[in-house]
Order: sequence, then structure tokens, then C-alpha cells
Amino acid sequence: MASSTPASPTADAPARRGEGTSPWREAWRRFRRHRLAVISLWVLALMALMVIFGPYIWKVPINEIDFSARLAKPSLAHPMGTDTLGQDIFARILYGGRISLAVGLSAMLIAIFVGVVVGAISGISRGPVDTALMWLTDLFLALPQLPLLLLVIYLFRDSLKSVFGPEGGVFILIVVVIGAFRWMPVARLVRAQFFSLREKEYVEAARALGASVPRQVMRHIMPNAMGPVIVAATVDVAAAIIAESTLSFLGLGFPPDIPSWGRILFDSKDHLDIAPHWALFPGLAIFLAVLTISFIGDGLRDALDPRKVL
Repeated sequence: MASSTPASPTADAPARRGEGTSPWREAWRRFRRHRLAVISLWVLALMALMVIFGPYIWKVPINEIDFSARLAKPSLAHPMGTDTLGQDIFARILYGGRISLAVGLSAMLIAIFVGVVVGAISGISRGPVDTALMWLTDLFLALPQLPLLLLVIYLFRDSLKSVFGPEGGVFILIVVVIGAFRWMPVARLVRAQFFSLREKEYVEAARALGASVPRQVMRHIMPNAMGPVIVAATVDVAAAIIAESTLSFLGLGFPPDIPSWGRILFDSKDHLDIAPHWALFPGLAIFLAVLTISFIGDGLRDALDPRKVL
């Protein structure tokens, strides 16, 4: 009779994918399988490194005037050419990238914070509080955003400049105004997540054990609602970069001596026929930044959605 040898536990245990890992580690594994998102993350990281450390390597002053090199085409001396004042476009794009990306990130943080607070209060409340907050959200959604952005910046730009300086005043105003008009979709998203999650068994169990409402929210509901919020954050960064570029292109953004990508585009609009490179490179920078952030958002959406199989 053949004797049976007991199999080792490691041999019998199936190598289940994702077993024993945290949800965030599993989400990272799923994100890495999204090739476009991973490539976009590398491209965006490279752009961020260039705008942060590039001005320390390419030490050409952004406002240095050289009339002998005005409207020069791309060359070794000026990799992206020059403008009508002979200013180096490459140096201005590196510096402007700091402003554009900082505006996008800062406005996103404001929009996410306000949206999460409003959505959480609305989602955990019932009755008049929920109705009032959703009425306020619908009111902001109904407002024409671009005309209001232009009006608010036109009215308050000079007063903030006198307090925080030319760059600081415009930066704070643009960030606050863009963030103030981007929180509504986040609030609706968080509210819907709270409506769904507050009926889950683990939340009902915490409620039955006497957990306070803040503890239910912070310990059980909010962590499970953050996946869609993270995806919405990437959308808000891209939207804020486009909004800042639009404001600067319309002449209500940063002044000429503070070059954001949108401001460089605005300055180039009258010279497209004789110096197309002047508009090409800042436009390409905006395009790449928004495109890569959008692809990263797609990857995060798939990675944080358990129904997606990658």
C-alpha cells in the first residue's frame, strides 16, 4: 500500500493574488498594470523635476532683455527661441511651470477640502441641513464660472497686489477663486459615497456599539470614500491649470514679468505668423501636463475600483 505523504502547508496554500496585502498596496499593484498611467506618471514627474530644478541649471534670467536676439528661432543658445524682447523662452517656461503647477495643486487642495467638508456634512445629515447644503451646491453649479472668475479677479486683483505684492497677490486670488468654483462636483461625489457607506454593516455595527458620529465618519466612512475623491483631485488639478491658462491668456492672470504658461501664450498671440515657436512650447507644456494628469486619473479610477479587472 502506497503511503501518502502529507503535503506541506505552503504547497497546499494557493498563491492568491493580493492575499495578505493592504487595499492601498493592491491599488498600487493594479495601477502599475495601467501602462498609460505609469508612463504619464513618469512624464509628469520629469516635468515637475524640470520646473523645480531647471532654473538652477539653466541660469538665464527670465526677464533678461537682449534686443539683438529678439524673435530668435530655437538654437543651442536658446533651445526654445526668444520673444520680442529677446527673453529666453526656455527659462520662462521653466519658471512658469512652477507657477502653473503650483496653481493647479493649490486650487485642487482648496476644492477638495471644501468639497469633502460640505459633502461629508450633507451625507451624514438628514433633513434641512442636507437640503440647504445641496441647494447651495446647486446654486454654485448654476453660476457661469468663467465670467465670474473674470469679474472677481478684475475687482480684487489690485487690492491684493498692494497687500501681498504683485506675484503673491495674483497667485492667492487666482488659487482661491479657482478653488471656490471647483468644489461642487467633489461635494456631490462625497455625499453620494456617504449615503452608500453609512448603511454598510460595519458602520451599523459601530453605531450599535455607541460610536459617536465623528468617529463613524473619520474611522469607518471617510477612509472608504477617499478613492473617488483622489480621482476627482487629479481632474481638479488639470482643470485648474487650464483655468489659470485661460485667465492669463485673457490678460487677467499674472503680469508680463511673472511668466506662467498661459501668460507666455497671451504674449505670443500677436506673433504667431513670424514666431510660431513662441506659442508652440508653452502650449505643448500645458497639453502634456493636462494629458498626463488625465491619464493618471484614469489609472487611479481603475485601480481604486474593485469592479475593474486589470
